Amino acid sequence: MHLNNYYNKNLKQFARDLRNNSVSKAEKRIWKALLSKEQTGVRFLRQRSIDHFIVDFFAPNLGLIIEIDGSSHYSKPEYDFFRQEKLKELGFDILRFSEGEVLNQLDEVKLKIQYTIEVLKK
Repeated sequence: MHLNNYYNKNLKQFARDLRNNSVSKAEKRIWKALLSKEQTGVRFLRQRSIDHFIVDFFAPNLGLIIEIDGSSHYSKPEYDFFRQEKLKELGFDILRFSEGEVLNQLDEVKLKIQYTIEVLKK
């Protein structure tokens, strides 16, 4: 894994704007309900720039990216596939959830995240 996880400082302000101004209900819910360090034992960052992309949630010590797919993702599946493949090529593991999963099946989402964290810690 690259030393700084391919952090792109040129996207810093854009990522900050996303964190502060355009967080979806699902992103707020998963952040508060599941991704605190007290709950996972892992530090997650929100809206983190990696290479030329900004990911929803990122655990630097595990190389784990968590993406929440809202309605904006429905119109661009090719781009999402390209983006995911590029991030995998850089060595990251990616979990994707739809907004509906986060809002309506939070227990299942939590189990998948916990399982993935345990696997990656080994």
